[in-house]
Amino acid sequence: MNSFNEINIYDFENGRQADIIKEIQSKGKDYILKIDEQEFINYLHDKYLLEPLTIHTDTESFDTPHTSKERHTNHSYDRGYHEVDVYSFTIKYSYSGSDELFYVHTNPWNITSYDITLDKRLKKVSFSFKMYKQDAEEFMRTKSQCFGDAFSNLENANKNAADFNRNLRDSVTRSFQREKEKYLKENDFFTAINIKVNPDTQSVFTAPTITKKVIPQPTVSNKKEFSSEPMMSTEMYDDVLRVIYDSGKNMEKKPALYIEKDEEGLRDQFLFVLETRYEGTTASGETFNRSGKADIILKYAKDGSNLFVAECKFWHGPSEFLAAISQLFERYLTWRDSKAALIMFVKNKDFSNVLTTIKSEAKTHNLFMNEVGSRGESSFSYIFCLPQDKQKQVHFEIMAFHYDK
Repeated sequence: MNSFNEINIYDFENGRQADIIKEIQSKGKDYILKIDEQEFINYLHDKYLLEPLTIHTDTESFDTPHTSKERHTNHSYDRGYHEVDVYSFTIKYSYSGSDELFYVHTNPWNITSYDITLDKRLKKVSFSFKMYKQDAEEFMRTKSQCFGDAFSNLENANKNAADFNRNLRDSVTRSFQREKEKYLKENDFFTAINIKVNPDTQSVFTAPTITKKVIPQPTVSNKKEFSSEPMMSTEMYDDVLRVIYDSGKNMEKKPALYIEKDEEGLRDQFLFVLETRYEGTTASGETFNRSGKADIILKYAKDGSNLFVAECKFWHGPSEFLAAISQLFERYLTWRDSKAALIMFVKNKDFSNVLTTIKSEAKTHNLFMNEVGSRGESSFSYIFCLPQDKQKQVHFEIMAFHYDK
């Protein structure tokens, strides 16, 4: 392929926009109306974002040149031919960024180019040239000239990519909302003529979940929840609880991590893991919320909305356990909070008996609504309500860890 000279930049950008619209339309009505809007927009944005190209010149490599013979015309009067040695070199570099940019005829465009070969799987770009004599200085000059010709439009391509990226999120959002509005109007029409439509079509605004190199496409989950406020998705909540549970269990095997530590010292072990795990969030300890300072709070970085609130306590029997639940719900949770946890540190030798007590006593609390199940031998899932609003449900996890040394 001829570097940066295969497809006009305007055709490329229009084609990319068309691909976005085609992908949105391919999902169909049920998906578009039920999917977490922001999560799907983030997915499309990340999928179609153009990563700037970088040629990693420090990875330059080339194999022993291929040697062959070529027939050249003699410039003497007999017009005969003679054979000359030809040395064919292929110079390779690793690169990073969006492969597509190598094909784009940029705007502006430097009037120079060169044939290159891409290995997209290994992220390698290469070019080849010939030499007719063994001359090191000529080799360096030729290599430099070919490199300059091949990548002279690299900077222009990256500028064009930056321009495209700058408008990408707005473009994706407009395309998605146009499609969604079409289906919402259709539902309104069906309602007007008394055709029943599925009411489970409210939008959800979810804070970013874990950033992955391979972009995960969101799906319509049977765990879907609805809110007009930023909230933690069920998938992220599951991950937070798994991280806390796995960390707590691992600490059980390493007494040096918990011996002689108070609640704050143990809390910091979990906070350390959560602080940098989730993009777009902040994790803090002893943070003021409502009428007290909660041990662990995950917040949405953009507006400071609470995503997850947890309290840490030592086990001192059933009455203090129930008091800890009341403290969390009455002092620290606001109406906007929907994900919470109580982390219990148990010194008792009879850990099994404590777990049995936790499971039985939790259901006696006046805010208890439903028992959901368990995530492990010492992690139990419930639905509780807020004391100030019995209709407001909170996903509530109670975890216990055995720190008996």
